[in-house]
Amino acid sequence: MVSSLPHPTTPAGRDGLAALLARPDKAVVALDFDGTLAEIVPDPEQARAHPGAVAALAALAPEVASVAVVTGRPAGVAVRYGGFAGVPGLEHLVVLGHYGAERWDAISGTVQASAVHPGVASVRAELPGFLDSEGAWPGTWIEEKGRAVAVHTRRSTDPQAAFEALKAPLADLASRHGLVLEPGRMVLELRPPGMDKGVALAEYVREVGAGSVLYAGDDLGDLPAFAAVEKLRSNGTPGLLVCSGSAEVPELTDRADLSVPGPGAVVAFLAALAESIRPDSGGRASRAVPAVGA
Repeated sequence: MVSSLPHPTTPAGRDGLAALLARPDKAVVALDFDGTLAEIVPDPEQARAHPGAVAALAALAPEVASVAVVTGRPAGVAVRYGGFAGVPGLEHLVVLGHYGAERWDAISGTVQASAVHPGVASVRAELPGFLDSEGAWPGTWIEEKGRAVAVHTRRSTDPQAAFEALKAPLADLASRHGLVLEPGRMVLELRPPGMDKGVALAEYVREVGAGSVLYAGDDLGDLPAFAAVEKLRSNGTPGLLVCSGSAEVPELTDRADLSVPGPGAVVAFLAALAESIRPDSGGRASRAVPAVGA
């Protein structure tokens, strides 16, 4: 029996889901990691994929053209924290790490990477003293990301105040070293320009020759990927935008075709999608997308 799929609330989203169900072999399913496949946690090093994520992805991946994880994390870290390596069914999974600057594929089990921007090392050296000069924000801390550096405020005594106070000074620091500042959910990331999930997703969709695309994300850093899907739709490639719901990021929720309440619901959606299109599930005989409210 096919599990019930949630209904997109927009015509474009319903068209995107219908196209995916009609030709899953031409579909790219792309997913953010933190907040989408994994819960947001105070210490990013403790983040792990939702317990059902790997099984859902392994069921879905053989039925579609490609599954890609698109993340700001280093590709190898996302693979470890996701538990993606050596999983039957995920032989063709791709992880686009550091917003596409790194790429891991399950076939080779190796990471391909471009050169690191020199401004990252300069910012990394300057940042501790710079933060001290901006005043005391207890609990604010620096995350080393290899090709980027992030300042987290979630553990601060006043996370939002620290976030707002540091945003403009960190943008200036990034600019001085040829980098850009990317705000997220209580995190401010300094990274090279031209690195974003939209660029990574658009290039990968072109590479695969996708006939439809689904993208799921939860944070401000996913807005470029949403924009990439919207551009693809305007050029005739159907797409579905899924928000792993958060009251912290209304900008994403407002543009999504479908919002679900966090990683557990994303995993349930992926599992239902896999069941809907598996040849032995009965799903191929019932792919019509019900109207909203049906």
